[in-house]
Amino acid sequence: MDLGLEGSVVFVSGGSAGIGRSVVDRLLHEGATVATCARDGERLRAAYADVGPGRVLLDTCDVTDPEALRAGIERTVARFGRLDGVVANAGTGARGDVLDVDLETLDMQFAVKTHPVLTMVRAAMPHLRDSPHPSVVVMNGVTAHAPDLEMAAVSTARAAVAALVALLARRLAVEGIRVNAVNVGAVVTDRQRERHTADAADQVFEDWCVQEAVRRGIPLGRMGRPDEVAPVVALLLSPLAAYITASAVDVAGGLGARV
Repeated sequence: MDLGLEGSVVFVSGGSAGIGRSVVDRLLHEGATVATCARDGERLRAAYADVGPGRVLLDTCDVTDPEALRAGIERTVARFGRLDGVVANAGTGARGDVLDVDLETLDMQFAVKTHPVLTMVRAAMPHLRDSPHPSVVVMNGVTAHAPDLEMAAVSTARAAVAALVALLARRLAVEGIRVNAVNVGAVVTDRQRERHTADAADQVFEDWCVQEAVRRGIPLGRMGRPDEVAPVVALLLSPLAAYITASAVDVAGGLGARV
């Protein structure tokens, strides 16, 4: 299927690994030009060492720094002359029960998950208005509507992101800018590997993943892969999704299914 992304320019935050890297790869495969940022510039450059020049712009940027994030988007437009979409992807986890989590951790989750979404959208809006198919995709989690008792701060921030997406979608619809979320479940990324190391380093990682899928009650019985998330993001960015806005698509193997 041709998604119609040939020649589009998309800014993706958190593109050095995991889901962000998969999204960038998928967009490049679809013929788009991509700018991506990450805090670790060396890791980012290493991740794209084999990508041909001119197809991807790499930017060292901490998404919690509004000025740096805005500057990254402006550099993207200066380099490629347009902006058709943004993907707010960066995030970090934090474990803890709702009665135990400290306010600093809660504040950090909001700083990483909600604030960059607003910054990206506000910085991108003047340029997205000139695109024939402007789109914003926000990477969120199923904990936005199915809170995890072991990840109270994350679940709270995810719920706030869901509300923010709904508000932005309604506000920007009058300008033809679509805003959607992708709710991810348990996906095999570096974060899951860190959890494995912390909780069960003596267990084979693949076995731990299966055990975690059972513990979390994932109907498909396994964790997902980043490359199973990326096509959904690409579709939402594409003109084929021209009538989809204010939606949240769960890519979670059935985890947190809504009736």
